[in-house]
Amino acid sequence: MAVEVVYRSSRDLERLFMDKAEADRHDKMLELAEYLADVLQKAVPSLTEQQVEEAGIYMAKNRDVFARAFKSQPDALSELLNAPAETVENAEAAEPAEAPAKPAKAAKAAK
Repeated sequence: MAVEVVYRSSRDLERLFMDKAEADRHDKMLELAEYLADVLQKAVPSLTEQQVEEAGIYMAKNRDVFARAFKSQPDALSELLNAPAETVENAEAAEPAEAPAKPAKAAKAAK
């Protein structure tokens, strides 16, 4: 019988990863997305919870581009404008090095 080691993000219990570093990166991305969503909700209260969550995840996944734009390179955002449109579900499905998801008992870890 073979034994396989898998890693799970503490913020996304349904996702399994074959690499601890990848699980850590995913966890940090979700943490950033949560903070971004909170800021967006405060700044634009008319946005729905789903909209701020999707925007937060999108910004967190593209944090390198946004960081360059905020550091006096606003044209860096053209990379995102010229890239094909991608929904949050498509972006999550495209992430590499993950094991098949297994059902989890809890949807989210407590803060």
